[in-house]
Amino acid sequence: MPRSQAPATAVTNGQPTLVIVESPTKARTIRQYLPANYRVEASMGHVRDLPESASEVPPEYKGQDWATLGVNIHHNFEPLYIIPADKKKVVNQLKAALKDAKELILATDEDREGESISWHLTQVLQPQVPVKRMVFHEITREAIQEALQHCRQLDEGLVRAQETRRILDRLVGYTLSPLLWQKVGPGLSAGRVQSVAVRLLVERERQRRAFRAATYWDVKAQLVAQGMPFEARLVSLNGERLATGQDFDPKTGLLLPGRQVRWLREAEATELCQRLQGVTWRVQSVESRQVQRKPAPPFTTSTLQQEANRKLRLSAQETMRIAQSLYEQGYITYMRTDSVHLSQQAINAARACVQQMYGKEYLSTRPRQYATQTKGAQEAHEAIRPAGSTFRTPQETGLTGRELALYELIWKRTVATQMAEARITHFTVTIQAGEAEFRTTGKRIDFPGFFRAYVEGSDDPQAALEDQEINLPPLREGDIPTCTQVEPVRHETQPPDRYTEASLVKTLESEGIGRPSTYATIISTIQDRGYVRTEGNALVPTFTAFAVTALLERYFPHLVDTGFTAKMEQTLDEIAEGHVNWLPYLQEFYLGEQGLASQVKAQAETIDPAAARTLELEGLGDAKVHISTRYGPYVEIPQNGQTITVSLPKDLTPGDLTPAVIEELLRQKTEGPTKLGLHPETGEPIYVLTGSYGPYVQLGDVTETNKKPKRVSLPKGMTPEQVTLATAVGLLSLPRTLGPHPEGGTVKAGLGRFGPYVVHDRGKAGQEFRSLKPEDDVLTITLERALELLSQPKATRGRSTSTPIRDLGLHPDDQEPVQVYQGPYGYYIKHGKVNVGLPEGVTPDSLTLDQALQLLAERRQTPRKRTTSRRKKS
Repeated sequence: MPRSQAPATAVTNGQPTLVIVESPTKARTIRQYLPANYRVEASMGHVRDLPESASEVPPEYKGQDWATLGVNIHHNFEPLYIIPADKKKVVNQLKAALKDAKELILATDEDREGESISWHLTQVLQPQVPVKRMVFHEITREAIQEALQHCRQLDEGLVRAQETRRILDRLVGYTLSPLLWQKVGPGLSAGRVQSVAVRLLVERERQRRAFRAATYWDVKAQLVAQGMPFEARLVSLNGERLATGQDFDPKTGLLLPGRQVRWLREAEATELCQRLQGVTWRVQSVESRQVQRKPAPPFTTSTLQQEANRKLRLSAQETMRIAQSLYEQGYITYMRTDSVHLSQQAINAARACVQQMYGKEYLSTRPRQYATQTKGAQEAHEAIRPAGSTFRTPQETGLTGRELALYELIWKRTVATQMAEARITHFTVTIQAGEAEFRTTGKRIDFPGFFRAYVEGSDDPQAALEDQEINLPPLREGDIPTCTQVEPVRHETQPPDRYTEASLVKTLESEGIGRPSTYATIISTIQDRGYVRTEGNALVPTFTAFAVTALLERYFPHLVDTGFTAKMEQTLDEIAEGHVNWLPYLQEFYLGEQGLASQVKAQAETIDPAAARTLELEGLGDAKVHISTRYGPYVEIPQNGQTITVSLPKDLTPGDLTPAVIEELLRQKTEGPTKLGLHPETGEPIYVLTGSYGPYVQLGDVTETNKKPKRVSLPKGMTPEQVTLATAVGLLSLPRTLGPHPEGGTVKAGLGRFGPYVVHDRGKAGQEFRSLKPEDDVLTITLERALELLSQPKATRGRSTSTPIRDLGLHPDDQEPVQVYQGPYGYYIKHGKVNVGLPEGVTPDSLTLDQALQLLAERRQTPRKRTTSRRKKS
């Protein structure tokens, strides 16, 4: 726990001042704003932490019953800190630098984590010179010089709160996770916040499984007035309102009790269309309503992650990595904050941008400030915005790629906050046609205001953008428009949308679960642990997620309760504020009569592993799903007095498992694969099957001489029922050569792990890949279209390690690719399981294959190091 700093000796003249920050990028940026006698070094995140595994526990503690926790629960929950092996060199370098220094300035980030890093540095370095804490929310000359004049001491309250949070997370994770290994499967983990996040995803998927669709109809009319066509929809019949999707029970597909509405079926809708032929259509009323729309608040960590996911398709983790880079380079203010406050400097800079770029009429009448509404708001004290007293336009920054895109998003959002409201007029027109009442709506933007700069995104892909007008002719009461067409329209209610990263972050924040700085780590962890798969932009829980959530709900319900978790967050905030004593809280939570330790010990005896690995899903009848650590999930079906087991494809999720899928898997097991026909060239049979990794086509039979016949997975979205013989022949021809590339090499189209692609194959010089767009077909794509895709910049999404940003070529030893990736600490080379960072001054574009091979050879001669970053686990 926090202890007082070591006594300082007198300042020695002529010696440098040592400034410590977290990263080399931040060090390079801040160095240019400090006096010449200031030396800046990077700690590379935390220099010490709790041991990750038993191998890291010092020998003198290995026999202790608490050693695997890394927290001495018998002695006031004292944490056992160790310096990881890959940080010892950094610590030695910092100690050497401190020997020559006259004072130490700790300039780590201004949030609790940054305060914790600074405190750990004092404990490890034991400075014998004066120590100061310097905080700033942007890296500009003015901000750094101001911060130098107002250094303070370490905030023991912030350190204590962060340490309590770290200990609490360790106790939950390292106590529950071993139980999951025993009862469900190895490699699983539970967490104070991650388990709640997984439960949210599972609950949504349960709702989707329980959902029963309802079909209802209405009528659409195409009308013309004053030469302008428009569309109207049926809203009532004989004065009775027409049923819409919100009138149906999602669990039954029937009308909700007490709804006084007309449920229109197909036959009645078709008959109504016939009756409407020849009737007079008359405008009954025209209503207009003027509204003003104010711009959204400036970004917080949460809203930046949400909007970057909606608009840029970036994951929360990728958003934070890019934002951190922008902050450390001095382009934006600190990116971990839940405040929407803007400083007067920022307001002035934004208003200057508005007046210069859009004109005075687009400036809000008075400076606009926002109030923070988030539960338990804390961290930094200003929103995320462009840095400095004047805002550089995106074009002036020199940024490129995703850094430019994210900076532009932040710049636009910030500038929009000081722009005038948008003025909009909404129109509602009611039209009578016999016994039917139709309605149409329109929207006119009278003054765009802040729409000129920024329009907030929506989680609903069907939602109309606010800045889009809906034009109607100038209708008046009594007008008689001409009907050109009426047609019945079928509707079907839809299950609740799956969570995206954006909507999950929004829910976590609104419920007060976790903190802005933890969201990216939470989402990354639940994906890495196999609890979640991504389908498009949706987060889809797996069978493992269902099994773990069911176990926790039954035996530890409070740990996955959103209210309980939010209350824990509130208590941690109160510890930071000094209102709650940390030690009694930890003692009660872990060692109390109903504490976690006693609960886990008691439940470990009662939980049946077989039951924990069995799922009874909605709508599957007697079929049961089992989790197998060795063979993956499989389904067990009673049939004719016997029990038949069928393996489930690895990419199948609970949301996709239906009775029809089980029936097809069962048929394939009992009757064999479906034969599509014979290959026109070889005469071999072609089959369509479903295996561990989903449906695929196969050429030929498995024989002694042909143990591995050619197999090709079906493209995403294609079902076995849709596969024809011609389609199968085309798939089996992949990858197919499209033709020569103008710069040399060949262009091919194929189907890989991440979907259909085109590739420029340059032989030993490497390969350049591009994914196909949704409108492209891998079987019919032309050379011209492939060259067009290859000419476009490579887009990398999601986690930084998923897609290489450059292929250097093949390694001469094993012919495996040597590639460049972008990670949280910069660019690195990857070959197989070996990674090595790019030396300072070397860029991905200038790097050659020979240079990469030399760096990889040097790396193999040294022991493999583990990357230790700022650890934020929840």
